[in-house]
Amino acid sequence: MAQRRKFTDEQIVGVIKQLEAGRTAAEMAREIGVSTYTIYSWKAKFGGLEPNEATKLRHLEDENGRLKKLVAELALDKEMLKALLIKNGLSS
Repeated sequence: MAQRRKFTDEQIVGVIKQLEAGRTAAEMAREIGVSTYTIYSWKAKFGGLEPNEATKLRHLEDENGRLKKLVAELALDKEMLKALLIKNGLSS
């Protein structure tokens, strides 16, 4: 199941820009209803990015996750086929 995101990339970049302008993380967290930890993790991940770059980063992360899952499934299929060959005495 995909994780539902409450904030858009543009909103997150806007929050980071306000932090860089001098607002505190605690103040911003209270204002938008997230934890200060979330604010700091956004800053670590999206700091210095423009909204279009943040969107591209998210798309790349999503694609990377799908590819990792595909590789894991293929590796599992390979191991099951190998075990089946050994069980049936067809392995060389």
